[in-house]
Amino acid sequence: MLLLLWGVGVAEAALPGAPASPAEPTTRPVAYHFVLTSLPANTPADAALYLVGSFNNWQPADARYRFRRQANGLFALTLQTHLPRLEYKVSRGSWASIEGSGRGQVRANRVVTRQQAQAGDVEVRVQSWEDLTATFQFYSLYDLLLLFSCFQGGLLLVAIPSIQQANRAANRWLLWLLGLSAGATLLTVVSSDRAVANAYPQLTLVPDFIWFLYGPLFYCYIRRLLFNEAQSRRKWLYFVPSALQLLGYLPYFLLDSYEFQLRLVSHEPMLRGVLLLTGVAALLTSGAYWLACRRTIQAYTRQYEASVSYAQNLRYLSTVLGIQAVCLVLWAFLFGVVLASRWVAFDVYSLAARNLDLIWLVFSTLPYFLGYVVLHQPQIFRLVPAPAAPELEAEAASILSPPTPAPLPEVAAAKVPVADLPAAPRPARPPGAMPDLAAAQAAVTSYMRQHKPYLNPSLTIHELAGGVQLPPHVLSKVINEGFGQNFFDFVNAYRVEEFKQLMATPRAQQYTLLALALEVGFNSKSAFNRAFKKQTDQTPREYFSGIREE
Repeated sequence: MLLLLWGVGVAEAALPGAPASPAEPTTRPVAYHFVLTSLPANTPADAALYLVGSFNNWQPADARYRFRRQANGLFALTLQTHLPRLEYKVSRGSWASIEGSGRGQVRANRVVTRQQAQAGDVEVRVQSWEDLTATFQFYSLYDLLLLFSCFQGGLLLVAIPSIQQANRAANRWLLWLLGLSAGATLLTVVSSDRAVANAYPQLTLVPDFIWFLYGPLFYCYIRRLLFNEAQSRRKWLYFVPSALQLLGYLPYFLLDSYEFQLRLVSHEPMLRGVLLLTGVAALLTSGAYWLACRRTIQAYTRQYEASVSYAQNLRYLSTVLGIQAVCLVLWAFLFGVVLASRWVAFDVYSLAARNLDLIWLVFSTLPYFLGYVVLHQPQIFRLVPAPAAPELEAEAASILSPPTPAPLPEVAAAKVPVADLPAAPRPARPPGAMPDLAAAQAAVTSYMRQHKPYLNPSLTIHELAGGVQLPPHVLSKVINEGFGQNFFDFVNAYRVEEFKQLMATPRAQQYTLLALALEVGFNSKSAFNRAFKKQTDQTPREYFSGIREE
């Protein structure tokens, strides 16, 4: 969390044209008039309230900056300074009694500019004190959602190994990913507690390591899941950035806790530089891995559509990528806010803190989603990966393998494996010569209409090639160039036509649309709906409703 939050501070200072540093005075002093408009109900009646910030080297009990009660009952303080921009907080005389966020946790530094001070009073609403936070107040709704996400991740670490029958190598990457996510989320919640933050401030840096580890782990999982990509000696290169991050953070892990706190709250230039560099590099690296994962899924989709006729349920991977994309957009928005702060005066630290809370909240939905998938579609985690070859082999397993229903009388006789069907006569041609495209088209069309191999829900291009007596690569060329389709759409087009014919028979009225779809070779309801709409531009119900009206 601090990686992004404190990176904002250094980015703002490093931008060309940004406001001058607090150490660089301007020519004329300006009066900053602070007014405490609201205090927590548990504030002691005799409490001494102080302003602490960049103007006094963050001394929490500086008598020069003590608030005084006014005639209207409010506490106020006027500060004369040359500084064009102040970072500050309110304290009751020590760092242990500093103000906290609305949830009673560590809050970001407040910020006020010279222009805001000249416009009127600087009104301050103290939401809580870190040392007077009620025990239950720590467990806000936001914290509970993150903690339940950690608990869900722990359950998945137990559930996934118990349901998998194959694909263990890929799921090991997934388990590492879930463990990393749950651990980082838990540390984010725990390290924001004021007692933990004061005792172990360096702990707030640990969750930052997820930004360089999550992308490589998810990418390795995708490659192993979809292409059965074996371990490579070069995979260690994926984790070099996280090792460099550790080297950059190591000097701060070795610092005394109080010294690290002081450097953190005062935005020491060196620390801010390390955090900014790490933040920008992490955003770019995470974006690159996201694009690599997306291209991998697209390549696999093109590959199986060229080789198999059954639908692969990769939607859950797309959903995970969507959640990751939202996090990346929010992350990029954070740096956009920093750029905007060059021209518009606002409390950039508070906005950054809320943005970070939103990022972690979105990120915490991943274990909830994966838990739903485990319960409703456990076949995904038992997927036998496709061999890493130009085309999927015939024995590649489908992600969804629904039970085959009782066949309808009209099609039962035709629904037999392609290997048991009679082969089409081989066209006469010289050895090694490519067949005539038109003749090959005619042979394929005749075979499809006569033998109906598409009724087999697990039909592959290798099986069909054996039936039509053509090499698989030649059949693929005939389908692509002769019919203008890939193998997946080519076979499903025949299934849709077969479905239309079945709908016209009297016996079909006794069956549901799904039962008929499974009979003509579709392996799931979603695959049938997508194929039907692609062929007719209508859903099945819309299509047949229009036919009845005609």
